[in-house]
Amino acid sequence: MPLPRPAAGTTRWWVVGGVGCLLAVAAIVWFGITTTVGQVRAEVTAYDVRGDDAIVVEYDVHRPAGTAVRCAVTALDSRHGRVGTLREDIAASGPTSVHRVVTVRTGARAVTGVVESCVRLGS
Repeated sequence: MPLPRPAAGTTRWWVVGGVGCLLAVAAIVWFGITTTVGQVRAEVTAYDVRGDDAIVVEYDVHRPAGTAVRCAVTALDSRHGRVGTLREDIAASGPTSVHRVVTVRTGARAVTGVVESCVRLGS
């Protein structure tokens, strides 16, 4: 069965709608790329609770080349309260992706470790 043809005089609106959809998709892709390029991001790869007073957190930092970064690594208890925080500076030299292992001292038993923030240092 052949597909029905659009009504006479509506072809122009089908073209306008198609071009509009393509422009909308292009704008969304452009916005997504421009908001993520050059950003600093961190992800926890592992953590190990070492008792009531310490947790070891392993994490990766991805940053633009030549960017110094300060990361805040936080230990959380079972109620998601902070029980310890460590701030660590990562020098601008070296690769763009860096693997770090830190020990966070805690005031109570932690159940998880998170990277709360990583921000650029300087301008």
